[in-house]
Amino acid sequence: MATIYLVRHGQASFGKENYDQLSPRGWEQGKILGRWLADKVEPGAIFGGNLQRHRETVEAIATGYGSALPGMQVLEGLNEFDHLQVVERLRPEWADKQVMARDLASFPKPAKAFQQAFEKAVARWVSGEYDHEYTETWNGFRQRVGAALEELIELAGGADVIVSTSGGPIAVMAQHLLELSDRKALEMNNVIANTSVSRILYSGPRRSLAVFNNYSHLEAENPSLVTFR
Repeated sequence: MATIYLVRHGQASFGKENYDQLSPRGWEQGKILGRWLADKVEPGAIFGGNLQRHRETVEAIATGYGSALPGMQVLEGLNEFDHLQVVERLRPEWADKQVMARDLASFPKPAKAFQQAFEKAVARWVSGEYDHEYTETWNGFRQRVGAALEELIELAGGADVIVSTSGGPIAVMAQHLLELSDRKALEMNNVIANTSVSRILYSGPRRSLAVFNNYSHLEAENPSLVTFR
C-alpha cells in the first residue's frame, strides 16, 4: 500500500498583520520535519492548498530534506476553512483586529483566551443552526475535503505523497476514515500539532488511517518547538 503523509503546516504568525505566513518557529519546525522525512520517504508528488503557510511549509521541508523534492501541486480543496469568518460570526467586534488584540490582552493568557473563543466559534459553525451566516458550511467543508482527498489519490497514481495542509482538513479526513462524530472530529482538530504527520495508507478503493498527529521529530530535537497554534 502507498502512503499519504498528511502534514499540518508550521506555526503561523498569530497576532501579526499577516497570519498566513510562517513564524520563525514555524520555519524551524518545517526544516526539522524535512530532516526527519529524508531517510523515510521519497515522495512521488507533493500537494498542498493555495495558502501561504502551506507553500512555506513545503519550502521549509525542502530545506531540511537536503535533496530535490517534486514541486507542490495546488489543490484548493486542501485549504483550511475560513477561521476568521467563523470567529467573527461569534464575536463580530473582532473583525477589527485592534479590538480583538485589546480584548485578548486583558486576559492573563491571551493565546488560551483566543483558543477558548475559537472552540466556541467552531462549535457554533458545526451545529448547522446558523448555516445562512457562513460562506461555507461545515457540511460543505467536509464534502470539499473529501473530494480533495480522492483527487490527490487519483493524481498520486499509487505513489507515496506528502500533503501540506491545515488542522481542519486533517481532522475531517480522520473523521471520515474512522467514522467519528462531529464532536470527536473537533476534539481531534484541537490537538493537531504544527508539522505533525498523520499517515493514510491507500490501495485501490482502500483507505486506512495508520498514524495520527505524530510530532516525535520535534520532541526528539527540541521539545520547546511543539506548538498547537
